[in-house]
Amino acid sequence: MTSIAYQGEHASNSATVAQRLFPGCTELPCVGFEQALDAVTSGAADLAVIPVDNSTAGRVADVHHLLPESGLFVVGEYFLAIRFDLMGVPGASLGDVECVRSHVHALGQCRKIVRAGGWRTRVSDDTAGAAREVAELGDPRHAALAPPAAARHYGLEVLQAGVEDDPDNTTRFVVLSRDADFAPVAGGPTMTSLFFAVRNIPSALYKALGGFSSSAVNLTKIESYQMGAGLNPSCFYVEIEGHPDEPRVALALQELRFFSSEVRVLGVYPAHPHRLGERSV
Repeated sequence: MTSIAYQGEHASNSATVAQRLFPGCTELPCVGFEQALDAVTSGAADLAVIPVDNSTAGRVADVHHLLPESGLFVVGEYFLAIRFDLMGVPGASLGDVECVRSHVHALGQCRKIVRAGGWRTRVSDDTAGAAREVAELGDPRHAALAPPAAARHYGLEVLQAGVEDDPDNTTRFVVLSRDADFAPVAGGPTMTSLFFAVRNIPSALYKALGGFSSSAVNLTKIESYQMGAGLNPSCFYVEIEGHPDEPRVALALQELRFFSSEVRVLGVYPAHPHRLGERSV
């Protein structure tokens, strides 16, 4: 049976994605993202499911920092429509609520109801963990913003359903593996994740990315960060549409390598149907 590591607790959004992608899998909840990646690296888990972007709150996990050093590969992606319910202990009502708990990103995705209620907020490590905390407190003055499954899992009552600010709120997750397992070039729409470090020369980034433009390769994501202290050249995490074995992508990568001190392909995987306008629910 496939074992899946993720950050958070049972009934979290990450747990939902793990079960949708790998029904019946063995879940390995982890305190943080690094622990989830380490579980795969060490062999304690087969794969990790990590959220990386949210349509409302932006970047979720520092995957651009963690992934290149982890030695893991991106082997899949999944877009999940995010739903949050406001939940409290049995018998509680909206009028009882004084404090709302959730993950910092969930609080940011449900600002309207928190502001309307005039409630205090408390940040939890995880949305499902916030639901567990409310259940353990047993206090009607405390509520949680969490996925609907968390209410069932922790025996809470939904005080108000679907309280996210944006009805199109969506989070993108990636699946990470110890093995590359690159998708075939003719297997349908493909995404490629890359890491590169530019050479320390003028206009290096402009020139390195020029090949993508001239070859009509679409960059869907670029994240920059610094490795170490001092004035080291910047490093970048990039995602592109296409397969490295496609001629146009191969030409773009050839130019990228010419102006970079290091280039690593971190994953070649099928594009999720959400990219084609199909909604995940």
